[in-house]
Amino acid sequence: MSSKKLFLLDGMALIYRAHFALSKNPRFTSTGINTSAVMGFTNTLLELLKKEKPTHMAVVFDTAAPTERHTDFEAYKAHREAMPEDLAAAIPYVFKLIEGFNIPVITKDGYEADDIIGTLAKEAEQKGYQVFCMTPDKDFAQLVSENIFIYKPARMGNDMEILGVKEVLEKWEIERVDQVIDILGLWGDAVDNIPGIPGIGEKTAKALIKQYGSMENIFAHSHELKGKMRENIENFKEQGLISKKLATIILNVPIEFDEKSLEIESPDKDALEPLFAELEFRTIGKRVFGENFSVNESKTVSIAVQKDLFGNEIEVQVTKETIVVQPSLFDTPVDAKNIHNTPHEYILVKDAAERKSLANLLTQQQAFCFDTETTGTDANLAELVGLSFSIEPGKAYYVPTPADREETLSILADFKPVLENPQIKKIGQNIKYDLLTLKWYDIELQGELFDTMLAHYLIDPDTRHNMDVLSENYLGYTPVSITTLIGAKGKNQGNMRDVEVEKAADYAAEDADITLQLERVFAPLLIEKNADKLAKEVENPLIYVLADMEKEGVKIDIETLKNYSVSLQEEIEKAELRVYEKTGLKFNLASPKQLGEVLFDHLKLDPKAKKTKTGQYQTGEDVLIALANKSDIVQDILDFRQMQKLKSTYVDALPLMVNPKTGRVHTSYNQAVAATGRLSSNNPNLQNIPIRTDRGKEVRKAFITRDENHILLSADYSQIELRIIAEISQEENMLDAFAKGIDIHTATAAKVYGINVEDVDSTQRRNAKAVNFGIIYGQSAFGLSQNLNIPRKEAAAIIDQYFIQYPGIKKYMSDTMNFARENGYVETIMGRRRYLRDINSANATVRGFAERNAINAPIQGSAADMIKIAMINIHKDIKAKNLQSKMTMQVHDELVFDAHISEIDQLKEIITHRMKTAIKTNVPIVVEIGEGKNWLEAH
Repeated sequence: MSSKKLFLLDGMALIYRAHFALSKNPRFTSTGINTSAVMGFTNTLLELLKKEKPTHMAVVFDTAAPTERHTDFEAYKAHREAMPEDLAAAIPYVFKLIEGFNIPVITKDGYEADDIIGTLAKEAEQKGYQVFCMTPDKDFAQLVSENIFIYKPARMGNDMEILGVKEVLEKWEIERVDQVIDILGLWGDAVDNIPGIPGIGEKTAKALIKQYGSMENIFAHSHELKGKMRENIENFKEQGLISKKLATIILNVPIEFDEKSLEIESPDKDALEPLFAELEFRTIGKRVFGENFSVNESKTVSIAVQKDLFGNEIEVQVTKETIVVQPSLFDTPVDAKNIHNTPHEYILVKDAAERKSLANLLTQQQAFCFDTETTGTDANLAELVGLSFSIEPGKAYYVPTPADREETLSILADFKPVLENPQIKKIGQNIKYDLLTLKWYDIELQGELFDTMLAHYLIDPDTRHNMDVLSENYLGYTPVSITTLIGAKGKNQGNMRDVEVEKAADYAAEDADITLQLERVFAPLLIEKNADKLAKEVENPLIYVLADMEKEGVKIDIETLKNYSVSLQEEIEKAELRVYEKTGLKFNLASPKQLGEVLFDHLKLDPKAKKTKTGQYQTGEDVLIALANKSDIVQDILDFRQMQKLKSTYVDALPLMVNPKTGRVHTSYNQAVAATGRLSSNNPNLQNIPIRTDRGKEVRKAFITRDENHILLSADYSQIELRIIAEISQEENMLDAFAKGIDIHTATAAKVYGINVEDVDSTQRRNAKAVNFGIIYGQSAFGLSQNLNIPRKEAAAIIDQYFIQYPGIKKYMSDTMNFARENGYVETIMGRRRYLRDINSANATVRGFAERNAINAPIQGSAADMIKIAMINIHKDIKAKNLQSKMTMQVHDELVFDAHISEIDQLKEIITHRMKTAIKTNVPIVVEIGEGKNWLEAH
């Protein structure tokens, strides 16, 4: 094997791939730069350098100049979608990145990147190189040879893939590599507007080349073909030959193969450091520069020896205050504006006199910031290590607490009155955690709250909200990293109890100080973004409700789950045996690769079965559901998968989540995750517990009452999103149906099909239901046809009729879209904003995603606001009336209560009233309440 290893990167293809890989969760800087493409490209490059250790490299791009292909075929690439604006803005940063790594960029007017890579690859092979063409583009398969390979980068959890001659011949079902070009010519390429021959797709093209060997030989024997295929082959012969030429990579581009310029060089730290800082690449920066990297300005002092990312020993400069130094690619890691170079006064409160003095000082304030230090991240299990307070920027106090609970309670007694003072505002970052921690020490926090995490969530819902990021972005300050005190995440990580009190004091006091400074920045921004009312009336008050729910938890019937686990395992094994018996094969049913081969090669259930980029058949749930009517084997496989997931995710996992102190499960609610305003939860994720399947319902049976004196109540909004769209749009026909209490799906079916309500059958109602909900999510006629398994023409007719009957919905969609285009955001009834930066994009795919969000966000967000307000008001009523009943869970549009039997009627009245009146609407709000000894019965 050659020691010379050349990687030629298809620059634009890799940039596009990186950008769209994060399209559903794009990364933005605090200044609004979309860094998805640059981040993805950087990670790919770093992985490549580390894993493959190339000796030579270049990144190749097209230019704007026309090529021979454009001359030969005017329509070539003529209909490509416009590049997304965010991607276009990112490309200069990618070029800076490549330049910073001292990797040459190669272009040549009149030739595409494919041609340049092909020419260089063939010349390099002649000079003894192993060449890897790094690209996701299938066209490059025609280049492979003994020493030229396609290198497909890792994606979607799949590892990278290297394709040589053997792999290409197998994948394309050919005898010679050059036959790839014939298949491409027959098949065409919609992206590049290469026409191919009508009626010939991938499978047909492969079959024809397998039989005749080349496109030219197919034309010579076209008389042997039949019907429409023969007609197309003969009528579109010239088009086929042009397509083959367009698909052929040119191998004689007049470009010099300069070995010296392609050699891997040390990266340019002076170029990359400010680039990473501008792009706010914190994690990448630390991976490359070391743990001291900051997105702020830097300076360095002394010398040390470390190993770089590739294991080579290098000299680096580090600051004397550095506690942990991570490997760096460069000779100078970074120090920045931080605790070591920024004036501050952080005071360790050492004795009772100092504690009383501090408590007295806090009592005199209108507001103060505080933070807790604990031994872990689960507030229901962690022990308090200390409290920090700040009332003015640059100054903070730290009160340590010992491991002995009684001693800690004695110390906290000094601060209990001020923490429970309802007249003093409390400021914190993720303050729910601190509130919940203090509950376990008999302190019930009171007063107005200001959570900086939630404030930023309302200001900019689509980005990250942790304190370190906010501090760097808004204050230009890098806080002390927790890992410098307790070590990196993992089984060997310590906790704050292990840290010297002086170091803990600085770290904790800094947290309180920085959070106070962030509050000073965010308070006016909330007003500017029209989010101040939402913060004060919804998000911050909800913290008290969620903290109480999390502390309360819910009782689990462990014995029921254990028994169900045994029966599920038996069912899983039976389903597995059924599959083996019906297929006549024994294989690993949990392996997507083996399953795909059985379904499509052995059983041949779908001759047009799609494959993943790694060459294995797609066997996702959507694929299997579409096949379910072709073989009962598929239903057995779906059952097997569903049961396995149910068993591992809930049935076996829930008993392990029981808190040893309480004997209950305590989920954690997240307010700052879903951009729509919806709550999410984890440990366990209540939102994902299945409810539509009988097996999934069994899990709900395990959620039970605390004792025989209680019963579970489940209160659910009925069709709340449809009621909200009727309210927002003021669609008269829909409002009329709701006002008369007619089932909305039946009413819609009657309207769409032009029949009386009483004549609507179950199929028509099902179709109408799909349209009602599909419209909210921007479903197209194609999507509806797939969902209902009906012809697209029929689906289009249903949608057209829907808009005729409900013109107010169409007007809402049009008006909302226009508002979004003009303002860059949409709003809920309560004014919660969803920002849509791509709403005016010239790229239809990107714009379409933003348009669907524009329609859906006001509806989903208003539903989220409604249930949050209801929760706040119900919680207040339960407290005011001193009820024994507790609100224990929130799932989607449902609230669950552990109700004392003596309070059921009173609680039902409170729940119904508060849920119906949470937001004033014209459309009637319907609340359905069920009861039972377990959640399944109640729901």
